[in-house]
Amino acid sequence: MSQSSTLYVGLDVHQASMAVAYIAHAHDAEVVYLGTIGTRPCDLATLSRTRQSTRTPLGFVYDAGPCGSWLSRDLSHKGSVCWVMAPSVIPKTAGDRVNTDRRDAIPRARLMRSGELTPVDVPAVADAAIRDRSRARADVRRDLKAATWRLNAFWRRHDLRSTGRATWGPAHLRWRSAVIGPTPAQPIVFQEDLRAVSAHTERLPRLAQERQDPVNTWRLAPLVDALQALRGVQCTMAVTTVAARGDLTRGDHPRPLMASRGLTPAASSRGERRRQGSLTQAGHTQARRALVAGAWASRDPANVRRHLPLRLEPPPNAIQDIRGKAHNRALAPGARNSRWPPRSHGGPFLPRGHP
Repeated sequence: MSQSSTLYVGLDVHQASMAVAYIAHAHDAEVVYLGTIGTRPCDLATLSRTRQSTRTPLGFVYDAGPCGSWLSRDLSHKGSVCWVMAPSVIPKTAGDRVNTDRRDAIPRARLMRSGELTPVDVPAVADAAIRDRSRARADVRRDLKAATWRLNAFWRRHDLRSTGRATWGPAHLRWRSAVIGPTPAQPIVFQEDLRAVSAHTERLPRLAQERQDPVNTWRLAPLVDALQALRGVQCTMAVTTVAARGDLTRGDHPRPLMASRGLTPAASSRGERRRQGSLTQAGHTQARRALVAGAWASRDPANVRRHLPLRLEPPPNAIQDIRGKAHNRALAPGARNSRWPPRSHGGPFLPRGHP
C-alpha cells in the first residue's frame, strides 16, 4: 500500500448506521468528518467509490463489537485494507468522558495513520462458524448452571429435602416430579424451573454432536487432533482453543499466545520494587477458561478408560515426542517417574522417548 496516497478512514459501526471520518497520509492533513451513513452494501459501495475517486488505496479501521466481522470481510473482498481493533488496547486520553460517534471515528483514522494500532485477527467464515458452535455450548452450560441454582434456591426457601442420597439421579427425578407446595403457585414455579434444567441438559449432547460433525471437515482438524495428544486436552478444549486463536503459527513464540489469552501475570514496577499480581484476564474469556481447566485436569492422575488409548494412538511420532516432553516439563522435579499416558489393559502405551 503506497503511503503517499493512502486515505485512512475511521468508522464507528452500529447496527443501522456508521460514523465516517477520513484523513490523508500527509503530515499537515486534517481529519474530515463525513457524518453517518447506512450499513447496507450499497452505502459501503458509495463510500468506497467516492473516496477512491480522490485517493487510493483506502485503509479502513473500526472497533470490534457485537456487529461481528462481516464489514472487514466485505471491504477486504473489494480490495481495501480493513483493520479491526480491540477497544481495550486503543489509546485514550485520561479524563475524557465525552463519548460520541464523531469523537470515536476521528481518533481511529488519526491513530491508523500514525501506526499506533495493532489489528486483531479476523477469522474466516468457516472458523467463525466453529467458534459460534463452541460459544453455543458454553452458553448452554452457563444457562444450565444458572437454572440449577434457581432450582436449589427454591428448595432451600421452602425447606424441601430429598429422601435419597444421590442428586439428579432417577430416584431424585421421581421425587422432584412429586413435589407439592403449600399453594398452587409454588408447584408451577417449581415445574417451570425443572423444565428449564431438563431442556438445557438435553441441549448439551445435541450441541456436542452437531459440533463434532463440522470439526471433522475443518481445515484445522489436524491441529485439533494433535492438541488432544497432550494430557488434560480433550475435544472441547482443543476446538475452543483453536477456534479462538485460529492458526497457531501466526506467533513465533508462546509469549504472544499467552498474552492474547490473558494467561500472563499482571506486573507493577516502581523503582527497585517489582510486584506481580494475578492473571491479566485479557483476550478471549472462553479460550482462557478452557486452557485453565485443561491445566487443572493435567494435574490429576489419569484414569485408564477405553477412549484414552483411542485418542492418543493416531498422532505421529513427532507429536508423541512433544507430548512426552510437555508432560515431563509440567511435572515437579520429584515426580519424574510418573508415566503418561498410563498403561492400558492392552499393554504399555507410552510415547517414544518417554523416560
